[in-house]
Amino acid sequence: MPLFTSRKQEKKVKVTFGNGLLFVEREGSKQQVFPLEFFPKLANATEEVRNDWVQTDKGIYFKQLDLLI
Repeated sequence: MPLFTSRKQEKKVKVTFGNGLLFVEREGSKQQVFPLEFFPKLANATEEVRNDWVQTDKGIYFKQLDLLI
């Protein structure tokens, strides 16, 4: 039986929007802020579409927009 696992631990991320900005906060880390004008698909998306995302090993993937940031 191994004493450790090689499986990567999933990092928890909080994604919120407000005042034309995208806020990304990782657990135990500082909040990052990005203008939505950097991501036109997100800027024009509904709240429902914006909330349909998953964290991947490469970033945050907004499923309905097919957008990885």
